[in-house]
Amino acid sequence: MGAAESFEPSPQIFHAVIDAMRTGVGRLRPEITVHEVAAPTRLAPFAFALAGDLAGDRADAAAGRLVLLMDPDGQPAWQGSARLVCYARASIDPELAADPLLAEVTWSWLSEALETHGARSHAVGGTVTTTSSRRFGVLRAEGDSFDVELRCSWSPDWALAGTDGPAPTWSSADVTAHLLAFGDLLAAMAGLPPALSGVVPLPQRRA
Repeated sequence: MGAAESFEPSPQIFHAVIDAMRTGVGRLRPEITVHEVAAPTRLAPFAFALAGDLAGDRADAAAGRLVLLMDPDGQPAWQGSARLVCYARASIDPELAADPLLAEVTWSWLSEALETHGARSHAVGGTVTTTSSRRFGVLRAEGDSFDVELRCSWSPDWALAGTDGPAPTWSSADVTAHLLAFGDLLAAMAGLPPALSGVVPLPQRRA
């Protein structure tokens, strides 16, 4: 699976892609833990999902999901036959939640992680949302909470469609690049020191 192969969307290719993702989990940063979860069944004929968070005492600092969707017939909005859907959330300080640049910085983590790992993609889109929860009564002692959420999706170039030329090629390394980008996105949102040049992480939340 290391060599580039022709990408012709099919159940066999789908299973080969998820096998590459399962193998790629072993290359994630050691602070990131990932496990398989139930995938949505109504968005595409084939789907596979992973949930990720941080190991140990920082398990609640950031969490997310990465979903692979594949439709052999393609979908116009995807501009191809596969789509990666990502959700990531992190706890932040109230001062950071009020920062007007937070959304721009959060979005930059995705684009920089994809670029650094060479995860070539197109039709990238998403939203960044900051939420706050104020507790009252017997819950007041737990304190208020603030979170930043990133919901995004993109199409991998190895599933590009709409060209008259030969089918695009893909390899296990191409698939793994997108998984590694997801892992580094979670790490940046959790405030871990960057393992990649150019990625500025979220300041670690104070106790």
